[in-house]
Order: sequence, then structure tokens, then C-alpha cells
Amino acid sequence: MDAQEGTAKADPQDELAARLRLLQELSGLGVRALARDAGLSSSSLSRYLNGQTVPPWPAVVALCRLVKRDPRPLRPLWERTSNPLPAPPKSSRQVRTVPRNDLPRDVPDFTGREERLAAVFAAIESHRAVSVDGMAGVGKTCLAVHAAHRLTADFPDAQLYVDLHGFTEGRPPLDPDAALRMLLGALDVPSERVPQEGIEQLAACWRSELARRRVVVVLDNAADADQVRPLLPGAGDSVAVITSRNRLLGLDEVPPVSLDVLTPQESAQLLVRASGDPGGPEGRLARDPESAAEVLRLCGHLPLALRLAAARLRHRPGWTVGILVERMAEGASEFDTALAMSVRQLNRSQARLFRMLGLIPGESFDEYVAAALAGVPLRSARAMLEDLLDAHLVQQPTAGRYRLHDLVHQHARRASAEQDSAAERERALGRVLDYYVHAAAAADAAMPFLSPGRTVSAGRPPAELPRFTDKNAAFAWLVTEYGNLMAAFETAAAVGADVHVCELPRFLRTYFARRCGTTHLNVLFERSLAAAERLGDPLQLAEAHSDLGFARYNAGRMAEAASAYEAAGLRVAQTGNERAEAELAVRRGYLSWDAGHVEEPLELFRLAAKLYEKAGCPTEAAHAAASEAWAMLQLGHREEAARRAGEVLGIPHTDPAWPPALTARITLGVAIAHENPDEAAEHLHRALTLSRDDGHLHNQAWCLNCLGVALRQMGRYEEALASHREAFALLDELFEEHWKIHFLNAYAETCRLAGLPEEALRLHRQALELAPELGNRYAEALAHEGIAIVLDETDPAGAAEHRAAGQAVVEQLNTETVGLRGGQW
Repeated sequence: MDAQEGTAKADPQDELAARLRLLQELSGLGVRALARDAGLSSSSLSRYLNGQTVPPWPAVVALCRLVKRDPRPLRPLWERTSNPLPAPPKSSRQVRTVPRNDLPRDVPDFTGREERLAAVFAAIESHRAVSVDGMAGVGKTCLAVHAAHRLTADFPDAQLYVDLHGFTEGRPPLDPDAALRMLLGALDVPSERVPQEGIEQLAACWRSELARRRVVVVLDNAADADQVRPLLPGAGDSVAVITSRNRLLGLDEVPPVSLDVLTPQESAQLLVRASGDPGGPEGRLARDPESAAEVLRLCGHLPLALRLAAARLRHRPGWTVGILVERMAEGASEFDTALAMSVRQLNRSQARLFRMLGLIPGESFDEYVAAALAGVPLRSARAMLEDLLDAHLVQQPTAGRYRLHDLVHQHARRASAEQDSAAERERALGRVLDYYVHAAAAADAAMPFLSPGRTVSAGRPPAELPRFTDKNAAFAWLVTEYGNLMAAFETAAAVGADVHVCELPRFLRTYFARRCGTTHLNVLFERSLAAAERLGDPLQLAEAHSDLGFARYNAGRMAEAASAYEAAGLRVAQTGNERAEAELAVRRGYLSWDAGHVEEPLELFRLAAKLYEKAGCPTEAAHAAASEAWAMLQLGHREEAARRAGEVLGIPHTDPAWPPALTARITLGVAIAHENPDEAAEHLHRALTLSRDDGHLHNQAWCLNCLGVALRQMGRYEEALASHREAFALLDELFEEHWKIHFLNAYAETCRLAGLPEEALRLHRQALELAPELGNRYAEALAHEGIAIVLDETDPAGAAEHRAAGQAVVEQLNTETVGLRGGQW
């Protein structure tokens, strides 16, 4: 006990994980079964058991109750884990992104608010969170952003901003689930570490990520306490600054700071600074103090209204302050008074664009969206946006991006409804939806991690689209536009634009694979299928079923994926579309491979390659050919695999990390390891370098494991073991236990040949436990055979049992033509 207590004091998180592992042993269940019975995700439970994440207390209670143990003795240990910052996980990712800074630009004329600003900093110091409330236009966001900029030096790991749209007319408040996924993406958390579902699991993941960082996050425009509560930091030093029009009474742990209008002195200072007035007795404001006081009164001492009025003075040097007062006709409110005066200064084209901006789905926009919305050239849209920016009718949070204040957005929507016909508004919105689908397709085509994008049939292509110089630029665009793309999808669904609903998710598959996980993609494709059924187009319906199957497959829902593919197959045959049939064949090949078959995937990949070539799709044919070469290698056909891989590598492509070339390079490296070890090592090290440069952790783990196999075949066992271990360290970081099934048996074989039979047995048995859960019968057969080989000398009877069990599985899979050792390299 003394030793245990010492360990707990030194590292309470490790001790808690050890206690949880004891609970698992008592349960007699595997990770997936235990997670299911405890109401947890298997990825979360894996992190708890490995000591990588501190579980929430209800999770500890649930695990204890499953094995009928009192959780209360664990409470002090659990509480001690919340104080120290957990160590960051080890990673071999070579390229680290620059710390994210999403904060809108700080206003150069921030004025006054010293007392309120001090209250914000005091609340952050004492509670690591603060809620700023006040009426619309009073400057809550301005104060929060200004405070966050002041805090940047103390919170260098990231400065995040998210608009929760609690009061944005025309769109619902941002769902906490979507907000958490956006925030986790902003922290560059790999999708594999983000729970697939469950707001509590997402919130726990978010708190865990913040706990190991120093981050300041601005949660702007919160609707209520329920919306913002899951987004708050937990243990650690990160802080949150919240704004809302309402006092968030439900957040007892977050001190409120209420914001009132500016004092007369602060209002006068802001008007001077924002108008560019030199101040002093010679300034326009000083020469007419009565009119200046009237401007302050008409603006209601609201910072936004004051900046609108000041902009007119700044851009009208010939005006007196008295003229400004005359132009500020009475409106419904102080804000409308200043806004109406600003809008009247616009020419016809500028006023039309301003009204139309109220129709844009999403949070922010760029000049391309504005050009599509108004149906004008990009140059014209850019110039008009600059004019609206000068008039303070739009804001520019970052270079090249614009947004509307909630009050301005509300005014623009109301003005459009009053002055523009319903048909004109419908056409404008349609152009924006067309833009987002076509722009997403262009970005997807520039980063073909899976397969090149398909031709867009939704709407008409806009006159101008962003130009993506490479896949990194495309991915950065998708990261920036993700929230807007989701808003565009929801808008398309709301207005019945079913073709857009069908097609937009297709061009986000690569983005979801790289960043956002699979749960949301499944939901999107479910809705796409419903839209395709309404359209009744056979090809759209076939592709929708295929896409849904793809999403199911990536979520590990294999039976549902097979069902969707079967439905797709029935419809694809009716269309006669060879490209769609080829894509479905490739997807079925992946599903068949993961189900443990070996011959069938090879046939499907070969079929897909022929269909792609017949359809005139050489790039897609290369994907199928690379998969074919990999399948040949698994079957032990090394020479054929090397030849086919070499053919793929001979196809010219601008991206050295092009997926077919990466697959071919890995295949070739393993296939020739015996005959040409130097060349093999060169191919595999090159593939690893490209995967690291690309930042793709799955591919890095795959490369490392295959490098381990090749080094083992060269007799370089210590190097092989090091490579396997590095691969598994990455998999642990990814928190995807099911990925290990592809690597465990090969790693075990290396251990056996390196003189580590006990380690080999452990790994084979781990594969034997995992394979049936995943439905991978072939890996199950390999595990039985591997155990039999290890036991041959020490336990012949046990070896015979495992060998018989493995052979029974092989017979069920009809794979008698391929020896197990060949399939295991």
C-alpha cells in the first residue's frame, strides 16, 4: 500500500488508470463490450484505461457499478487528477501547425471601459471564465475581443473565437455539438481523437484538450447557459470570455460583467477618434459642441452607432457636425437612426449588395461569396465591400473576410424583404448555394486524398472561384469555410434545393476524413439520400446509397455499409454509369477486405480499374490499381504486386504524396524487401517522409508498420521492432483501437523472430480478441496460426487447437488457395 500511495502522489492520473484497468479485469469484458455496458464510447474508455485522459466522475461511477464496487474510495484520487496538467501524448507527427488565432481584429479606436475591462480580467484571474452581458450594440464583442488580445501573451497555445449566433435573425443558435467540433478542429485535434457522438463525450474531449494547453476562447453571442456550458474549460489554465445579450444566470461558476452604454465622456472620445477629428479647439466637434452633443444623444451612446456616424464625418470632410445631425433622420431606435443615415449614403449598387448580404447563410464571407450573391464581377464586389467597410456597415474580422453585426444583419434582411422581390431574393440565394457547392468541389479536387471529386450538376458555376495552388491551400479554405458550408447545406435543405443537398456532402468527404470525424458525415449523407429519393433521379439515388455506405463504413458500421452498397448496386446497374459502378466496386473492395476476405477484394479492385479506364477516368483507375497491388501483396503474390505498384508509380502526378503513389510505394517496398533491401528501404522511408510532411497520422502509422515488416524480412529485427513500436505509439495517440487489427499480427511475427515469444503471444491474442468484434475473420485466422507457431515447441496440444481453429475460419472464408504465412508477408 505504501508503494501504491507513493505512486498516486507522484502521478495520480497513472494510478487512476491502473485502478480502472483493475475494474476492467473484474468485469471480464473487452474494451468495446465494457464501453457499451457503461454507456461510454470505446475510444473514450480506451483513453481512460491508458491514462491519457481523466474520465468524468460519472464515468468512474458507471464502471464501478458494473462490477458492483463502491466508487467513493476512488473520489480523492480522481480529484487529485484534476489539479496537475496531464502530459501531452507522445507523437511522431513531424509538422506542427502554428498556434491558431481566430480572434477578430482589435478595433484601433477602443475607448474607455477601464472599470469593466478590469472586472473582466479579475474574473478571469479568479474563475478562468467571465460572461459579458448587455444590450445589442453596446460593445460586448468589442470588449471581449479587446480583452482576448490583451491576454494573448499569457495564453500562447491558441486564441479561438466562435460566434454562437444566439440572436442572429434568420438562423438558429449554433448547436453545442457543432461548436465543439469546430473548436476541436481549430485546435488541430485529429478526427480520430474526437468522439463520434454524445455531447458529454465531446465536452470531455474539449476539456481534456484545453487542460494541456494555455488557450483563450471567446464564445460570442451565447443564447443561454445551456448552449455555452459544454464549451467551458475544465481543469488547467485555459480561459473563456463569453458574451450574451442576457445575463447567464445558470452559469453560477462564471462571474458576470454587465456592460452599459458609454459615458458621455467616453462617447465623445470615441466620436473624436473614430471620425478622425484632430481634437482640440480647431476640430469640427469642438467648434459645434451642441451639435456634437446631439450626435451623442441620437446615437444613444452606443459604440456601434457612434462608429457609423463617425464614418460619415471621416469620409465627408466638407460636412459640419450640424449637417451630420440633419442627416440623422429619426429612426425606430438610436441604432436605426445612425444606420439609416449611413445606408442613405450608398449608391444603388452598394445598397443592393448591402441588402443582399442579409441573405447569406453562415457567419462570415469573402469577396467571392459577395460576387456570387450580387451577380457582379469579383472586382466590383471587392470595391463595394471596401465602401461598406468604410461606412462601418460591414466588419472585417480578418484580412479578406467580412461579417455583419447582428443588428446590421437584421436591418439588411428587413430592407431586402421590403425592397427586393421574392424572385430576386430567391435567385440571389440560389447563386450563393451554387457557389458553395462548386467551390467545395474545386477544393476537393485540389486535395484528392480519397479520389478526385465528381462533376457538379447543382446549379450553374459562378463566374469566378477561388484558385487553390495546392492541397494545403484547399484544406485551409475548407477549414475556414466549414461553418458556412454547413449553413449552406441547412439552407439548401430548408428551401428544397435537393440537388445541392445531394452533392455538397460528396465534396466534403476528404475534409471529414482529415478533420471532423464520421458522425456528422453520416447524418449529412442520410439527408442526401432523402433528397435523392425526392428527386427520383436514378444516378443521384445510386450515388447517394453508395455515399451513405461509404460513411457507414468509415464509422465502423459494417453491416449497414453492406446494406447501403447492396442498394446502390441495384440502382447503379440500371444507370449504366461505369464511373459510378467502378467507385462502388472500390468501396466494396475495402469493405470486403476489412471483413476478412482476400480474393474478393482483388477481383473488385481489378473490376474497378477496368471500369474506370473504360469510362475515361485515368486518375481514378490509378487508385483502383494501387489497391489491386496492395491486395496482391497480402495474397503473397510479390512479383505481381511489385509490377503493378511500379506501373502506378510510373503515372505522372504533381503531388508526391498522391494516395495511389503512396500506396504503390509502400506495396513495392514490402514486396521487394528480400531481393532489393536497399531499394525497399528507400521506398518505405520516402513514403514515411511524405506522410509526415502531409501530417496524416494514419498513413504514418501504416508506413511505420510496413517498414517494420520489411526490416524484419531483411533480418534487421531491432530496427523492425522500433518501427512497429513507433507505429503503435501513433495508434495510441489516435485512440482508434480497431486500426490495430491491421498491424497486430505482423508486429507479433516480428517479435517472434526477434526472440520475444511472450510479446508475440500477447499481440496475437490481442488480435484474436479484437478481430471477431470487427468481423475480420482473416485477421482472426492469422492470429490463431501465429499463436500455434509460437506454441509449437512448448505446448503442442494448444498449438494444435489454435491451428485447427484457424483452419476452420479459413475454410469458411474460402481462402484455401492462399497460405496464411503468405498473407502475413
